[in-house]
Amino acid sequence: MLIAGRNRRWLLARGGRELCSQSSRGIVWLHTFFFLSLAVESAPWRVPFDRFTLDCLILLTLLQVLRYWGVASRGRFWNTHMIVLPGVPPARRGPYRFIKYPNDLVMTLEFVLIPLLMRSPLTLLFFTLVNLAVVRQRIRLQEWGVREYTA
Repeated sequence: MLIAGRNRRWLLARGGRELCSQSSRGIVWLHTFFFLSLAVESAPWRVPFDRFTLDCLILLTLLQVLRYWGVASRGRFWNTHMIVLPGVPPARRGPYRFIKYPNDLVMTLEFVLIPLLMRSPLTLLFFTLVNLAVVRQRIRLQEWGVREYTA
């Protein structure tokens, strides 16, 4: 979040346009309730160390590699907020060569893997569906912003 904040200030100082700034607050609340739900549903937090747990941990680790590859590839342009810098085309380096929104993919898969790891089926079902709706809307806004300000 420190990186995102610093990059946000840098982008806005250069004429960046933040799209739907209140959506970031919604994502913070979504994550907050997701982790609260996990804490309640998975209590007393005893996860067996078995092959399934190991597979979840390996996949979560790989997701973090993808996340930070995206962060490193975007440099100062990476942000958790939706900020478009007019005239700057979308990223085409790093994972962006293969995936248009790698951070959204990582976040979506985390909403599946973490409840699986914690054996929390209700959290898995509810928050995966809510997160998919949020990510879908976020991508629509990002696509609009790219068309509107970078063309």
